[in-house]
Amino acid sequence: MRRKGSAVLLILIAVILLSVFAGNGAIGTADILRLLTGSGKASHGVILFQVRLPRIAAAAGCGAALSVAGFLLQASLDNRIASPGILGINNGAGLFVLLSALLFPFRSGMRCVMSFAGALAVTALISMIAVRTGISRTSVILSGVAVSALCVSAIDMIISLRPETVADRAAFQIGGFAALNGRIVPFGLLFIAAGLIAAYLLAPFMDLLCLGDETAQGLGLDVRSCRYLSIACAALLAGASISMGGLLGFVGLIVPNCVRMAERGRCRNGVILCALCGAVFLLACDTLSRLLVFPYELPCGLLLSLIGAPFLTGLLVKKRKRMGAG
Repeated sequence: MRRKGSAVLLILIAVILLSVFAGNGAIGTADILRLLTGSGKASHGVILFQVRLPRIAAAAGCGAALSVAGFLLQASLDNRIASPGILGINNGAGLFVLLSALLFPFRSGMRCVMSFAGALAVTALISMIAVRTGISRTSVILSGVAVSALCVSAIDMIISLRPETVADRAAFQIGGFAALNGRIVPFGLLFIAAGLIAAYLLAPFMDLLCLGDETAQGLGLDVRSCRYLSIACAALLAGASISMGGLLGFVGLIVPNCVRMAERGRCRNGVILCALCGAVFLLACDTLSRLLVFPYELPCGLLLSLIGAPFLTGLLVKKRKRMGAG
């Protein structure tokens, strides 16, 4: 695991450097080097320190958070298709972000709090529906799809009636960091750090949960409390990410499944690798979105959808073949 973690960390550093030096033609490599050595123009400093570096921090933080959130959901629900996007947690958080813009327009910190509240409320609603319809993998997924559709309708209604609640409608609904509000980044990263620490501390209990409910309960684990805590932690991570990057999808689906293919050890190792790989994945997608059609910019969420949709299809086909073989 140490070798894999070290390799991913080196890749993350390389992607960060690429993202720092690549992009807007108004500031070149020489200008950035001068700024890092304490000289350079003030206008270049604004681009680097108030635009580019906060965007890099937000993309890496959101990637780590969404990946770990997906890992927790998949482990706690024993469902490899579970993710914040598919279960509707992202849309619930996005709905409450817009409500925060309506109710607390000048308080950046409330954006993260409301986003977490929305993610948690949607998670609770999905759990209630699943309990009433019979708890199963299918019922949880279908409940998430239904609640997600409801949240999307509410989001569209708010944006249509009060378009001033979001600076860039397309950027928010597709997901991306082009219209990132720099004031929200410190609050979002603080919530993400708390969620990642909580996930790391929960990981040993998740190891027991992965053995099955009866076995875990026989070993003294409070299965219900562990599952609720892991889902609440996933909601915190997803909510903080949506407050910064909009409705980013598929990160919490792709990265945890890829990590499980490479690392089948303890959940604590999975949490660390998911955080690192998620940061690399989303930051790389954001950097590509800035470079592919330069000087224009693609929404980062568009690239995620182009990658995630075939990945989900392949996952479903693979699962179907496994069930057929069984």
